[in-house]
Amino acid sequence: MADRTPKKHDLADLLAVMVRLRDPDTGCPWDVKQSFSTIAPYTIEEAYEVADAIARKDVDGLKDELGDLLLQVVYHAQMASEDGAFCFADVVDAITRKMIRRHPHVFEDASRREEFMSTDLWDRIKGEEKAERGGSGGGTLDDVPVGLPGLTRAVKLQKRAAKVGFDWPHLAPVLAKAEEEIAELKDAIAEDGAGGPNAHIAEEFGDLLFVMANLARRLGVDPEAALRGANAKFVRRFESIEAALAGDGRKPEDATLDEMDQLWDAAKAAERKTDASGKE
Repeated sequence: MADRTPKKHDLADLLAVMVRLRDPDTGCPWDVKQSFSTIAPYTIEEAYEVADAIARKDVDGLKDELGDLLLQVVYHAQMASEDGAFCFADVVDAITRKMIRRHPHVFEDASRREEFMSTDLWDRIKGEEKAERGGSGGGTLDDVPVGLPGLTRAVKLQKRAAKVGFDWPHLAPVLAKAEEEIAELKDAIAEDGAGGPNAHIAEEFGDLLFVMANLARRLGVDPEAALRGANAKFVRRFESIEAALAGDGRKPEDATLDEMDQLWDAAKAAERKTDASGKE
């Protein structure tokens, strides 16, 4: 039956919808057969779509994407509830307690505000929580999630290592290491060739990306955001090439590389002209 109710739905309605969808007898067959592992990729995808709406400054889209992301939380909580592990209320309770616990300068003692801003108070509290859970014997890098995007995880791993003193003292050695890794990648390509999959080349390429993530960390740059920006710039300029060629009744495959390079440079110049800062 179609939803024709004039009232705005609330969280209780969403939870009820998920219960109905997961009902083994009357629910949706697709939803019923899902598990934590099959839904996890959708959870990650929805988080990226939230970030995409923010990047595009699409407020209406953000509302929808946040709803999709909330559905993922409700979905996982419902499956956990069916297993007798926990329910949505437990999720809410856990995160609320965590936020209160990790912000003592807000909820307990306002005089600790400066301590929070100038020290690693947040990380110390996280460490205490880990110890209480019996995780104090773990290594420095143990709880950096393996499911993070590669560049993001690289930065987090490097930050953790830096906190215990495993870090270059300044930027110059990082730049030198990047140059070293580029040279090693060139050597691997020269030795093994660039055609087809090659474990040696892949390893050297990974080493280069890891150093570039370290360089981003030292420069205060979010590598994922920087790459998204570069992707967006590429899309913009390539679409400009397509538009210019379409004006002549052609497609990119009908043009030469030299023609497309010239159109690329024209798009680049136009962007520079409209960018008051003169930066790309």
